[in-house]
Amino acid sequence: MNCPARGKLLEGNISVHSLKERRYKCCVCQKTFAESSGTAFYRLRHSQELVAEVVTLRSFGCPTQAIVAAFGLDERTVSNWRDRAGLHCESVHNKLIATPRDLGQVQMDELRVKQQGRICWMALALMVSTRLWLGGVVGQSRDATFISSLVEKVRACASALCLGLLFCTDGLKAYICAIRLVFRERVISGKAGRPRLEMWKKIFIAQAVKQHEQGRVVGIQRRVIEGSAAEVERMLEHTQGRGVINTAFIERLNATFRQCLSALVRRGRAIARHSHTLEAGMHLVGTVYNFCTEHKSLRIAGLIGGHKWLERTPAMAAGITDHRWTVNELLSFHVVPSPWTPPKRRGRPSLATKLLIARWCQ
Repeated sequence: MNCPARGKLLEGNISVHSLKERRYKCCVCQKTFAESSGTAFYRLRHSQELVAEVVTLRSFGCPTQAIVAAFGLDERTVSNWRDRAGLHCESVHNKLIATPRDLGQVQMDELRVKQQGRICWMALALMVSTRLWLGGVVGQSRDATFISSLVEKVRACASALCLGLLFCTDGLKAYICAIRLVFRERVISGKAGRPRLEMWKKIFIAQAVKQHEQGRVVGIQRRVIEGSAAEVERMLEHTQGRGVINTAFIERLNATFRQCLSALVRRGRAIARHSHTLEAGMHLVGTVYNFCTEHKSLRIAGLIGGHKWLERTPAMAAGITDHRWTVNELLSFHVVPSPWTPPKRRGRPSLATKLLIARWCQ
């Protein structure tokens, strides 16, 4: 929909069309839309409570066959609701999580996924101080392009004015090159030609490489790739309180994803048939983890006379929300569409177009 008032709220551009049918009307383009537009419940015939209950079970790893047997639904219906919820969660993630903030320390790791007839990879990123899942990517090979896609998602969540940003990864060399290439800014010098790119200041890279013998971990080699050992130690103390260079936090998140997505289990029979269903499941599990799951390590002491502990989700710890969301609330969240962009046409814009630009492009 190419409405000039698209994405505008509280501007007097929306009126009630039908209270009984829960439809609204845009006063600019004169089109009506349902209350569930922009949510995961749009154009679903089943009740929102049933859909939310089924999606909750799927997000916590309940098999599809068990849901079909319990609720009497078709297997394709359950899969459709999962994919629909995954796409909606991806929109919520891009709207609320992918905004600049001071990340402090980020840990990244990749998972091997069994797919029908081949092997694919899933890479995840985590903000250590708040346990916030920053995003993930699915690819067919663990190459530089695959790792760069993950690092670009981290950059969308990072602020250039941060006090420092520490990356802790395993021994994969592609992480080092990807971080150095992605986290660069143009330096305007006023001279002719393309400006040079300069790496962000206070970017630190550390690695924790596990040493194996006969299938067992016998030691961990810790390396400082970018920055000094004293600066890395300061960032570790600031983000995780104490400890050494490690990837324990992202490995704990990997265990959560393995529990909820059967295709990630190392020695299991389940496989991922399509990459898009794997991506939908990844966004569903990650977004439910961010907004709907309370983390024990994030709880804070309660007030005197009240609760002993105040539980928090990663989104609450990051200041994105002030309460724990339910899955129904997550699926009902209205994702505001992108603002309207004036059409590009030859010649000068008409007077009507100028008035629309002056009214809605502020």
